[in-house]
Amino acid sequence: MDIPLNDYPTGAAVATDLVNTSPTVRPDGDGLPTPEALAGFLAEHHVYPDAVAEREPTGEDLFGVQLLRREVRGILETETADQAVAGGHVLARRAALGPVLRRDGDDRWQWHVPTAPGAPLADELAALFGVSLLGVVRVLGHDRFRACDATGCRGVFADTSRAGRRRYCTPDRCGNRVNVANHRARQRAGSVAR
Repeated sequence: MDIPLNDYPTGAAVATDLVNTSPTVRPDGDGLPTPEALAGFLAEHHVYPDAVAEREPTGEDLFGVQLLRREVRGILETETADQAVAGGHVLARRAALGPVLRRDGDDRWQWHVPTAPGAPLADELAALFGVSLLGVVRVLGHDRFRACDATGCRGVFADTSRAGRRRYCTPDRCGNRVNVANHRARQRAGSVAR
């Protein structure tokens, strides 16, 4: 797999989505219960690791990615930038090779970090997430690692939005739930006032 250094927001978004597939976060259970679900997750996020380029993910791959999910969560929950950077380095070292300079489709030079040939799926993803989370700390700051604001949610995320005002781990789920609850509260308050 080839990790572009300038596209850290994409890797951070995939890391966030992976962490939030955990049964710790999801009230309906594990979002990655099977190797097929893992294959769907990778395809949905347009992540194409070399480890599964010519085969489907296995139960061993799934187990490794489920363990990785915990490591990534630990980085998103760090208290300091130094802790986050140390965790990002640990993840990146699992499969990342030194950066290389390559031309992109527009003939511009871009930095990339390739992963080691033959690396397991979880290690390739660890490298992607480590490099991406290090990019978030460098460009946006450690304060962009946050817990979800939705009541009762245990989700965490890396806010790579331009304004840095993201509040929910999964805006479509948690954000909508909060908005619906607020709307209903306003309706109840309006009907009481009449």
